[in-house]
Amino acid sequence: MILCGLTGSIGMGKSTTLAMFEEEGAAVWDADAAVHRLYAEGGAAVRPVSERFPGVLGEDGGVDRAALGKEVLGNKEALVELEAIVHPLVRQDQEAFLAQARADVAVLDIPLLAETSQAERFDVVVVVTADEEVRQERVLARPGMTDAKLGAILARQLPESERLKLADYVVRTDRGLEEARQEVRRIMLALREKNRLS
Repeated sequence: MILCGLTGSIGMGKSTTLAMFEEEGAAVWDADAAVHRLYAEGGAAVRPVSERFPGVLGEDGGVDRAALGKEVLGNKEALVELEAIVHPLVRQDQEAFLAQARADVAVLDIPLLAETSQAERFDVVVVVTADEEVRQERVLARPGMTDAKLGAILARQLPESERLKLADYVVRTDRGLEEARQEVRRIMLALREKNRLS
């Protein structure tokens, strides 16, 4: 099985691209979906996160991500503490996914792949990118997003030029869905050929 790391900055279109890989037959793992599972009622992160950050437990028994965001955004120390709790649980979720995956290509969405030096874990890295103006328009259209919040998120991420240096393949999402889909198909063909020859 070829292990592919999919990454990109906020608003670049990772979720859409990941869905395209799934449509082409890849087994896919979504980091955001994993965090949602961990934060949902009964999730493995609920108790340790709510103990460290009192007041973030929602009425549904899970972690209220908006309340948690207010606690950690712009607070480097709190963010480090949160990541120390959540990242090992996310990695366990990844490993469970890989143990069950039955496909010739597995694609893992790792938003901070570059920032956390994880490129060496993967056979190939795919970077999803888009024009800066397109990205900003997409992100600021999200509910509750502000320029200040976007700035705080981007401050934790590498410049796009640095992320692109890690790429074995690049998918642009600002030229229309069909062009992005065609690029995903080309990548899948290349990965399957690589798998066949290995």
